[in-house]
Amino acid sequence: MKWRVGMGFDVHQLASGFKLWLGGIHVPFEKGSVGHSDGDVLIHAICDALFGAANLRDIGFHFPDTDPALKGVDSKVLLQKTMHIIRNSGYEVGNIDSTICLQQPKINPFIPKMQEVLSSVMQISIEDISIKATTTEKMGFVGRGEGVSAYAVVMLYK
Repeated sequence: MKWRVGMGFDVHQLASGFKLWLGGIHVPFEKGSVGHSDGDVLIHAICDALFGAANLRDIGFHFPDTDPALKGVDSKVLLQKTMHIIRNSGYEVGNIDSTICLQQPKINPFIPKMQEVLSSVMQISIEDISIKATTTEKMGFVGRGEGVSAYAVVMLYK
């Protein structure tokens, strides 16, 4: 069996007038992610980690923000397409470990639903999806409430 590891990272600005999408679910908050798609940093980081592990470039290569057809797209669609590409390359997901960095709102209560949604979209076991949350102790752009970031590490096997 061949094992491969990939790491993903994404960041989006937070602003009024946008919805906050994280892990495929809407998280009620006064600000949301600004992006070409729905701005779901967790899904974007997972897609990048998947592409990286399979040595298939990155999310921007496969789904460029210059493509008008992707304007406002639900990131779950991007994740579904990413999984199709990964599986067509002969890989399966071993597990995912991820962290969302966000000062507010507190997202721990939403993590189980995110895991359910991602499990369904990716067609993998919920036990193989770890999602953690942290703040930046009020430091930097995340700490000031200006943005949100996410990190993901993925193990693939062939």
